[in-house]
Amino acid sequence: MRVVIAGANGRVGRRLGRLLVARGDRVVGIVRNAEHEEPLHREGVEPVVLDLERATVDQVASIVVDNDAVVFAAGTKLGSESDVGRKDKVDRAAAILLADAAGEVAVRQYLMMSSMGVELLGSGQPLPDGLDELYLRAKRAAEDGVRARPVVDLTVLRPGRLTDEPGTGRVTLARSAEFGTVSRDDVAAVMLALLDRPCTGAVLEVVAGPVPVAEAVAGATPAHA
Repeated sequence: MRVVIAGANGRVGRRLGRLLVARGDRVVGIVRNAEHEEPLHREGVEPVVLDLERATVDQVASIVVDNDAVVFAAGTKLGSESDVGRKDKVDRAAAILLADAAGEVAVRQYLMMSSMGVELLGSGQPLPDGLDELYLRAKRAAEDGVRARPVVDLTVLRPGRLTDEPGTGRVTLARSAEFGTVSRDDVAAVMLALLDRPCTGAVLEVVAGPVPVAEAVAGATPAHA
C-alpha cells in the first residue's frame, strides 16, 4: 500500500507511519517544518515539507498522485490559546484541501482523524473536560466539507481523549461510544486496520475497551470491505 499522511510528525501520525513502514508499505509524510524531515526519514517515511495552510491544490496533488490512500492526522493543540487563530486553517481548511487534491488525481480512499465531542455541538449538552468548542467546530466543518467531495471515499475516526499510555491492542469501536480515553498507540493501530478495511461513509468513535483491534474493525466495517 502507498499512503500519504498529512500531519506525519504528529503524535498519532508518527505512530501510524511507523506501523505502515514496519509491514513494508510506502509512506509519504507531509510536514510543516524542515526540522521534521530527518526524524521521519530515519523511520522509513518519505518526508515532504509543505505548509498546508498556504499550499495550493496542485501542490498537494503532486504529492498525493499515484498513492492508494490519504490520511488526515494533522491538527492544532487542544486548549492552546496561541492556536485559536489557526484552528480553521489547519483543522478544517487543510483537511478539505487534502480531499480536493486527492480527488484531482483520483485517489479515493480518505481516512480522517477527527474527535469525539463533535456530535455534542448544538445539542445543549456540556462538552467533556479538555475539549474546546472552536476545535470541535473546525473538526465538524472538516468532516462536512470532505464528505461533500464525492470524489473521495471518506472514513472518519473520532477518538476519545488521547493519552500517551502504552497501547493495549484492545478498544471499543462503534458508531456511538461513551466518552473516554484511548491511547495514541491504539488509535494508530485502528487507523492501520481501517486503511486495510475502509468503512466508506462511516463515522466511528474509539475509546479504550476490551475488543482486539482487528476484531473491533471487522465488526464495525462491512463484510465486503
